[in-house]
Amino acid sequence: MRPILMKGHERPLTFLKYNRDGDLLFSCAKDHNPTVWFADNGERLGTYRGHNGAVWCCDVSRDSGRLITGSADQTAKLWNVQTGQQLFTFNFDSPARSVDFSVGDKLAVITTDPFMELPSAIHVKRIANDPTEQTGDSVVLIKGPQGRINRAIWGPLNRTIISAGEDAVIRIWDSETGKLLKESDKESGHKKTVTSLAKSADGSHFLTGSLDKSARLWDTRTLTLIKTYVTERPVNAVAMSPLLDHVVLGGGQDASAVTTTDHRAGKFEAKFYDKILQEEIGGVKGHFGPINALAFNPDGKSFSSGGEDGYVRLHHFDPDYFNIKI
Repeated sequence: MRPILMKGHERPLTFLKYNRDGDLLFSCAKDHNPTVWFADNGERLGTYRGHNGAVWCCDVSRDSGRLITGSADQTAKLWNVQTGQQLFTFNFDSPARSVDFSVGDKLAVITTDPFMELPSAIHVKRIANDPTEQTGDSVVLIKGPQGRINRAIWGPLNRTIISAGEDAVIRIWDSETGKLLKESDKESGHKKTVTSLAKSADGSHFLTGSLDKSARLWDTRTLTLIKTYVTERPVNAVAMSPLLDHVVLGGGQDASAVTTTDHRAGKFEAKFYDKILQEEIGGVKGHFGPINALAFNPDGKSFSSGGEDGYVRLHHFDPDYFNIKI
């Protein structure tokens, strides 16, 4: 499995997202330009220019027509995927951290960071079919918990919003009223900041990664803990295979340990676990810094990782990957 190295970002990667067809890969980084690549050969298609700060997150509509990005410049922007044209800018009073289109792309959830006196917040925006009719009004505004919300995504049928972040608690909110419905308890929950959150292909369960060196699998409706995957490094990124029962964890190391590992060897690996048995089944090395982003192609036949080293590595699986037996 020879990775394709995709160099286009000047700064560390923050997020990766495939479109539904799996032919395009969108990458966000701390440089100001989200980028789109061909997902089969890693060729760069273009960049979306207009942000004035690190871009933390993106999502692409089901028809691959629109891209939404959230940035440290205190805006979230809507783009035309094909032309790279800016369609609309949502302005906030603090950095926009996470963005997610609802099923049907009629709504988007955007989270904003705490800033000075402002708490973190979850904003639900209506997305107009016609960009000229787009407004910046929030349909729902949920005042968030203490600390940053690192990720918020839509639950089943867009009825709920699932959020997680610095206070290590996973919360499920009613997306119409903004009421808090459930939160993970201290016993089964994470002990440190939740860095990442990924839904299963059918939306029935989701995976969270945390700085407490573990990832956890949860039931979407009941918020019951299903599985726990333990690693020896803080987890920055998680992804779930849509094809096999595999989860991938990517991470870094504690700042205190940075000087003790040999950075030249590309020691930072994406670790594969059996989703059911919670056993580690393999790893993919190669990044020269912590892995900040992971994404699986919707067909399950390839995955990509984005690192602190500014590279995106695209991996097409060998045929024997599909026959791994434990």
